[in-house]
Amino acid sequence: MNDLENKDTHTNEPSGHVAEPVMSAAAMDGVAALRSVFQRVNKAAEKAGRASDRIRVVAVSKTKPVSLIRQVYDAGQRSFGENYVQEIIEKAPQLPEDIEWHFIGNLQSNKVKPLLTGVPNLVMVESVDDEKIANMLDRVVGNIGRKPLKVLVQVNTSGEESKFGVEPCGCVGLAKHVKEACSNLEFSGLMTIGMADYTSTPENFKMLAKCRSEVCEALGIPEEQCELSMGMSGDFELAIELGSTNVRIGSTIFGAREYPKKK
Repeated sequence: MNDLENKDTHTNEPSGHVAEPVMSAAAMDGVAALRSVFQRVNKAAEKAGRASDRIRVVAVSKTKPVSLIRQVYDAGQRSFGENYVQEIIEKAPQLPEDIEWHFIGNLQSNKVKPLLTGVPNLVMVESVDDEKIANMLDRVVGNIGRKPLKVLVQVNTSGEESKFGVEPCGCVGLAKHVKEACSNLEFSGLMTIGMADYTSTPENFKMLAKCRSEVCEALGIPEEQCELSMGMSGDFELAIELGSTNVRIGSTIFGAREYPKKK
């Protein structure tokens, strides 16, 4: 699943002219950081006895400008993630169509249609946490006639009230609903967000793996067909060791996020 290839940054200069690509310091840092992330992914996979090409790196670009995303794209990255509908529908049309966008934030029902119509190359919604949002996604996908949308069920493995996600005891029921009642959705696995201070992250990740076993047994599907999206900048190597197939890396690639200052 690794996106990174040894690609040269290119320009649109006419043939016969050799131009030096112009790259900002932030972009150079982002490209170097991306390569470092893939090296770390490969090392963590090797340590766990896993094939690194079975682990997808999603570059989470929230609050980052299109120009910086484009530089990381030019370095070979194809999977990108966003947390906010308004951001992704503004950015996606300005970027290449072969980007595979993941929506990883909490999704409200009234934002489903703008998301799906505004981002034709959206390949996955990782944050389905109740039947209502699953039903809305299913309905809109059918209405606009796009191919089935891959979704992950978000599980709140830490028990924090501030986190979205179905409780672990409810993941089988929601996964079954998506698979059996939502013909325009493709149930693809489970997602979780570990504790912010990482104190119980191993338990969070082990809980998600346990949920996967229960879901796969209930649905009669092999575990290899059920993704585990877990691990971010501070804990993705541990997540890989514990079975993650999809890591969501933001600040380690793009630098600290820049939020608008409150007036």
